[in-house]
Amino acid sequence: MIDYENLQRSNALFYDALHEAFVNVVKGGTFILGSEVASFECNFAKYVGANFCVGLASGLDALSMSLRCFQFDKYDEVIVPANTYIASILSILHANLKPVLVEPDLCTYNIDPALIEQRITKRTRAILVVHLYGKLCDMDAILRIAEKYNLKVIEDCAQSHGSALRGRKAGTFGHCAGFSFYPTKVLGALGDAGAITTDLDEVASSIRVLRNYGSKVKYFNEVVGVNSRLDELQAAFLNVKLMQIENLIAHKRKLAAIYLSCLKNDFVLPKVDENYFDNYHIFSIRHEKRDQLKEYMFCNAIKTEIHYPCPPHKQKALQCIVDDDFPVSDIIHDTILSLPISYFHTENDVFRVVEVMNKF
Repeated sequence: MIDYENLQRSNALFYDALHEAFVNVVKGGTFILGSEVASFECNFAKYVGANFCVGLASGLDALSMSLRCFQFDKYDEVIVPANTYIASILSILHANLKPVLVEPDLCTYNIDPALIEQRITKRTRAILVVHLYGKLCDMDAILRIAEKYNLKVIEDCAQSHGSALRGRKAGTFGHCAGFSFYPTKVLGALGDAGAITTDLDEVASSIRVLRNYGSKVKYFNEVVGVNSRLDELQAAFLNVKLMQIENLIAHKRKLAAIYLSCLKNDFVLPKVDENYFDNYHIFSIRHEKRDQLKEYMFCNAIKTEIHYPCPPHKQKALQCIVDDDFPVSDIIHDTILSLPISYFHTENDVFRVVEVMNKF
């Protein structure tokens, strides 16, 4: 069986270094906001190309606190893509703001800039862009719109570690950006973890206070904060894996190249553009008989995934919040299928996937 993902096999590549990092943290005796967190924040900011990085407990917290730090009024509106993972929308709700969904481009699966302006109202305060599946959004067009209407731009970089547009990495375009280090990400922790990157000192300072109960000085609280600190152990693990992130992305891109060159044109493949450097966190194809294809692959000992089977506007949790129709999102969610493309997969694995798919 070719697994879609196998975290035991993925992390086996780092076992010795992860073990050493674990022992060093335990022996050091500092478990909250210690040297490993400080080191990772410095290292990741440098890797991304941002002035600041603040480690947090999850990607969801990174997005919700990014929105909170701008102190928008309750129920102000935030533009967000209609086909994103629900965490992007939950972050808006957690910040007591109103999500306004905009359809994606059917070719890139990212928010369609041409549709953004018609959804802007006098209550719109920000655009939350999502670099879905590891491809950056059309940031030139989005930043022009944001400047025209004086809107903040927050990047959801949960899936785009190392991805770039004309050499500029995800996490450096907006006023701030939220990253997730969920274990399956290109840069994955061994549990939940997240961070924000920003070039703005005031944003980084605000997030540091918010993540630590609203406190700069222990036992003295300036604002209503939360407990969302990047764990010292997870930071140590992330420091280990960050040193190999370019090799990991290169491997995924090599596997993606096989899919792109060998899959028959029955399948809608990811759009390739020389201006975009995609990390292929997820390699997604579309097919009108997606469910039959998924079952066929499983019967041939190949596991696949669906990212995502239910669009946000059809989620029970959002039924009283989102009541519009989003036909483009429906098409994507009904036809999308993710193929194996993890660290541990070999070229032979991918050639086998191609062989089976091309017989469907």
